[in-house]
Formats: sequence, C-alpha cells, structure tokens
Amino acid sequence: MSILIDFGRDTEFSFERRLRRYLGAVARAVGVGLESCTLDAGTPAAAYIALDWRLDRFPGHDLALVWDEVHGWAAAIEDATGEAATVLAYLGRDVLPEPRAVVRFLAAVRAGDPGAGALEAPVLREAGDHEHLLTLVPESAVS
Repeated sequence: MSILIDFGRDTEFSFERRLRRYLGAVARAVGVGLESCTLDAGTPAAAYIALDWRLDRFPGHDLALVWDEVHGWAAAIEDATGEAATVLAYLGRDVLPEPRAVVRFLAAVRAGDPGAGALEAPVLREAGDHEHLLTLVPESAVS
C-alpha cells in the first residue's frame, strides 16, 4: 500500500478512517453493527456488510451488502460455504450514496422489486485516487 503525504496529512490514513465511519453509518442504517463489516482500504477499496436476513427466493443463502470504489453498493447472496457471493443488483448512481439511499435500495431488493437496481455492474469511477474519493463521502454519514 502506498502512503501519500499531502501537506502533513496522511491521505491513506484519513481515507481509511473516514471510509470506516461511512461504513459504520451504513451498517447502523441497515440495522447491524461494525462487527458485521469488513473493510479493505487498498486499491480498489472494498467493503462488506453481513446482514441477518435471507430472501424467500434464495433459501439457505445469506444476504449481504458489498461495496467497492468502482461499482458502488450491491446486494449479494452468499453460497452455503460462505466463500463466494453472487450479486443480485447494483445500486448504481453514486459510488458513496447517503446511507438512507442504501436502506431504500436494500428494502427494494428484499421486496423483490424488479426496479431495485441494475444487473450490470456500473463503472462509477476508476480505482485509486483516494484523496478524491474522500471528497465523495457524504458529510452526514461521518459527522
């Protein structure tokens, strides 16, 4: 991992700290704690939130939210071994949307709404440039 120093500020440290707070805000919004989350602040940055729900149409598969800095949030189901996740839908639009937008997306996925998201992975940005990504974290999610 490279460390970028910008006028005395460690960008990668700031990025990971702010991204962790954003992930915590999303986790709380969907009703789970940080113990249900993982974060990889490398390039590409990625996150995972394990949920306490299953979908009727996929019995035996746990539901999760997955995020990466290229595609944004997606709802996914895990196979029985917990090794692989299959994306059901991508939220799209913003790479770091407000937590309440993630909640609405998840509710639509859980309801089986066919308009809940995109099946194709959107390319919202290129991986890297974490200093710019820092500016996209919603202020309301980290205050």
